[in-house]
Amino acid sequence: MPVKPIRLFGDPVLRMTAQPVTTFDLELRHLVRDLTETMQAAPGAGLAAPQLGVSLRVFTYHVEGELGHLINPDLSLSVEEQDGPEGCLSLPGLQYDCKRAFGVVARGFNMYGDPVTVEGTERLARCIQHETDHLDGIIFIDRLDAEQRKEALRAIREADWAGEQTPQVRISPHDTFGRAL
Repeated sequence: MPVKPIRLFGDPVLRMTAQPVTTFDLELRHLVRDLTETMQAAPGAGLAAPQLGVSLRVFTYHVEGELGHLINPDLSLSVEEQDGPEGCLSLPGLQYDCKRAFGVVARGFNMYGDPVTVEGTERLARCIQHETDHLDGIIFIDRLDAEQRKEALRAIREADWAGEQTPQVRISPHDTFGRAL
């Protein structure tokens, strides 16, 4: 499968709440493969389906040698927090310190519909929280304090990719109420 274009900040699909996956079929496996290949080519630590214009609750990750994906994630977060650098493939070249839970237990499904649990701390926990935020229409700069957010928005306006034409939104064949692709 070819590497897909990544949607950039300002694309409306990035602000939508993604729909749960209900059909674990060949098309879903193709989506997981597209996400994985695009994430690795970028390169990135994670990539959520909305970043490819698909409003489904699916993401891939590749952190410290661990490559995987999660569908319909449900997170349990640790009370302990971490503060550290975070970036996003939909905000190329930008990185800011962001608070996240130190640890996470993520339950969901693999591309075949089998239940899976992913447990992680530090960078893996940060990645899983970041990608799950994408599925809820949240971008990491939404979690910054007011001063950092103001700085990030200024940097976005000045970025050479800012203002690029938003890709056409198409309808997905999945039951997503017209909110996909």
